This record gives sequence, C-alpha cells and structure tokens, in this order.
Amino acid sequence: MKIQSIAAASLLACASAAQAQSNVTLYGVVDANVEYATNMATTGGGSGNRAALVSGGLSGSRWGMRGVEDLGGGLSGIFVLESGFFVDTGTSGQGGRLFGRQAFVGLQSKSLGQISLGRQYTALFELMGNFAPMGYSNQYEPVPVMTGLNLRQDNMVVYKGSFGPVNVQAHWSFGTGVPSASPTGGGNGEVPGQFRRDSGYGAGVAYAAGPLGAALVYDQYNPSVAIGGGAFGSGTVRKAAVAGSYVFGPAKLMGGYRWGQNKDALGAVALRDDYYWLGAVYNATSALALSLEYSYEKIKTVNSAPSTGSNPWQLALLADYNLSKRTDVYLTAAYARNAGLVLDQAGTDLNSGGYPLAAGKTSMLGAAVGIRHKF
Repeated sequence: MKIQSIAAASLLACASAAQAQSNVTLYGVVDANVEYATNMATTGGGSGNRAALVSGGLSGSRWGMRGVEDLGGGLSGIFVLESGFFVDTGTSGQGGRLFGRQAFVGLQSKSLGQISLGRQYTALFELMGNFAPMGYSNQYEPVPVMTGLNLRQDNMVVYKGSFGPVNVQAHWSFGTGVPSASPTGGGNGEVPGQFRRDSGYGAGVAYAAGPLGAALVYDQYNPSVAIGGGAFGSGTVRKAAVAGSYVFGPAKLMGGYRWGQNKDALGAVALRDDYYWLGAVYNATSALALSLEYSYEKIKTVNSAPSTGSNPWQLALLADYNLSKRTDVYLTAAYARNAGLVLDQAGTDLNSGGYPLAAGKTSMLGAAVGIRHKF
C-alpha cells in the first residue's frame, strides 16, 4: 500500500507539473439522434423514407486537446489537436484522419494577435459563425453551400487579431484537398513546379458592438482538376459573403448573402450561384432556445449554360433545451424544396451520403430528436 501511495503521489506530481507548464485541456462533444427523412433516393434508383440513428445533429462528435503556455511578455505558445468521430458506429470522421477536424500549433500575443500553422478552418467559416441562425448545426444548416467543402484546409498559415470591437482573420494554404466525392476532384497540393495547385487563401473582418454585428469575407480555393491524359489543371473556386445581426432583448435576428463562382481549369464557369439566409434565435427561457432559418440558393449558371432548373430552398427549425451546462436535448426539423435536405444536390444514392433527393420528387422533410453532451 505504501509503495502504491508513493507511486500515485509521484504520478500526480508529474501531472501537476505538466499542467502548470502547458495548461493542457481534454475536451469533447458526443451528439446523436434518431431521424426520419422522406423521399430519399435508394440504391436501386427508387424512392424511400428512412429512419436512422445519426451522429452529430447539432455538433459533430469529437474529442480533442488544447494547450496554452505563458512565454512571458504577453506571448503564449498554443496548440489544438481535434479528432472527429461518428458515435453511431464508433468510426473516425474526416476520411479516417486521426486529427481531421483541427491540428495546429502557434503563437498568441495579447496585443498583436495569433498566428498558427496546420489544418484549420477558413476565415469564411469562422467569421460567418456568429451569423448562422442554427449555430452551424450539422444536420440541417446548409453549411457546405455557405462556406464550401474546403471549410477546413491542410497546410495553412492563419492570422487572427482582435482590436476592440473589430476582429480580423486571414489564411493561406500551400495545398489542401477536399472529399474525393467533390465535383472539384479533390487534391493534395504542394506539388513541385505547381505553386497554385490546390492552394487557397482568404481574409475577412467582423464587427461586434452593443446589439449590432457585421462581417465581410472573401475566400478562394484553387483545386486540382483532371484535364485528361493523366494531367491536372487548377480550377478556381471563389466566394464572398456579407452578413449582419441585431440583438433585441432575448432575440437575435441575423442574415446574409454569399456570392459564388466556380471555374474549371480552362476558365469556363462550372457554377455561378447566390446564396441567401435569414433567421433568428429566441431564448424563451434560461434553458430553452428556439431557432428558425430560411435558406435560398439561386443557381445562375451550370457548366457555362444558364440554369433551367428550379432554385432550391429550405426552412429549418430547432428547439434546444439545456438539462445542465454540459447536457442538452433537442428537436430539429427541416423542409427542403427542389433539393434534398441541406440543399443537397450532389448525392445520387444512399451510398454517397448526405440527403440525395429521389428522382421525380421535388421535396424532402426531415425531423430528429437527439441528445448532446459536452465535456
């Protein structure tokens, strides 16, 4: 018993010393729900309704570590390692990456801002976060439409600065990839002699003072695109967004507009669209928050030709009730027209993931009841 006590005391002392040096924090989110969705495409090309257990209704399930070390003179060393997973199957997210959500190290100055290196979020994703009515809800907020599939990028240098009511952010990626199912074809980047290939950059500014908030952001990604014969060119995916919000009493009204243009390796316009959103969050009680969001995508050009299809739109709602500071339960639902839920138009069958709308159908309805725990 004495030896065990000495060993335990030694381990605690080492742990305390490590914590004092680096202030390392373990954190995470576990989120799952039961969902029912209508008019989904089946593997055989038909239509069917689906009942399923889904991971990540409000937040993607994750665990991570973050640390801060005081270096003196207002300067700190920082790091974040964050891993995503699917709680319904226990498998890793982000294509099986160990730290696919975030992985970066950097320096933080109280007066000059922060610079970090690694896999991180784009300025478009981060600065638009305060203007997303559903709080970037995984299940029904059309985040990929708003920010693009490149919302996280590899090999990034990011700068963030806070100056009174103004926040600024800029990033540069030396080379990144997006999911292989993406119409851009994915990529690796950092190819000798091809500096532009798979590079990405963006910058923006946000303002928040009193009840008023606003943001303006630009994002560009230059993905690899196959041009035949085993050769690759570089496409151009551009987005620019502006958003605003206003708080009055227990309610917050917010909305925004995102301009988008995708060009192939030869400069032809593959997609030109406008995306609009408007919504509100109402804190009915200290424990209950209600959210409502309307999203609309106007598709102007597809493969260099004017779009002739109907424009997709969606109405989504969320009721989130906090049982404690760390555990909440929620009910969420959405109705989408001229696309699957979250304005999904890329999916062709259930194996592709997402919410592929069945052929011959014009709408999809989804509803889910879930629980989320944060630690």
